[in-house]
Amino acid sequence: MHRSSLLPTPLITVIIATRLREDRLDYLTAMHASLTRQTVAWEAVIAIDGADPQRLPAPLAADPRVRTLALPRPVGAACARNLALAQSRTTYVNWADDDDEFTDDAMSVRLTALESAGVGWCAGWSQDLHPDGSTRLWECPAPPGRHEAGDVWTYWKTPADTIPIGPTTILARTDLVRAAPMGGLVQGEDYCALAVTCLAPGILLPVPVYRYRKHPGQLTAQPGYHQLESAAREHAWQYGRSLSSALRNHQPKPTFGDRPMEPAAGAPV
Repeated sequence: MHRSSLLPTPLITVIIATRLREDRLDYLTAMHASLTRQTVAWEAVIAIDGADPQRLPAPLAADPRVRTLALPRPVGAACARNLALAQSRTTYVNWADDDDEFTDDAMSVRLTALESAGVGWCAGWSQDLHPDGSTRLWECPAPPGRHEAGDVWTYWKTPADTIPIGPTTILARTDLVRAAPMGGLVQGEDYCALAVTCLAPGILLPVPVYRYRKHPGQLTAQPGYHQLESAAREHAWQYGRSLSSALRNHQPKPTFGDRPMEPAAGAPV
């Protein structure tokens, strides 16, 4: 699909994996509608996970900002998103689910903060979106403000604890996202996307930028979901801890002249 020459050059790619389930098509249309309300130029790559591309809702199919990657068989959300990530051609990337929504200023407020501070990523708070249209704010454990690389992971004390930042609230440089893609998990794969916070400093804004829809068909409400939840969390938690530790331990030591400086006696290392 060719992009119209009248459209501005996109700055952000929104990556969405979907199986185009009947009960989610209206939600996917609502997600797209929330994108059309953004004031920042964007494009979307929809990874169609083994479903018939003809089922893509008409508003998305007609939008030149939406590209599709039709996978010949179901591969799962983690793989589908990673394959779609390879199709990104913008400076920044944001993951999203096919049954959620962005707030109207989600892109602009994070992009402005990210570029003004010269950091690698910017996230925000999310809201639970209930069937009656009401919302409830979710304030993540990591505090608002600037976070240096690896700092966010310190707010995820154990695998069973609440994750420190909502993964779908993170807008990040594409090169960083490619260095810390989705983990190959059967569920909870977006926990691994938090590893982008280990690679560069970023900012967490105390404003909601994403709406997480609560409904009977959501993945976390399905029978058997919790059977693998602890294993998925354990993998993602260890992944981030190991990545953060490896990067910290391989930082070059400060030098004095041509010799490495050793820490003073009793200093933390």
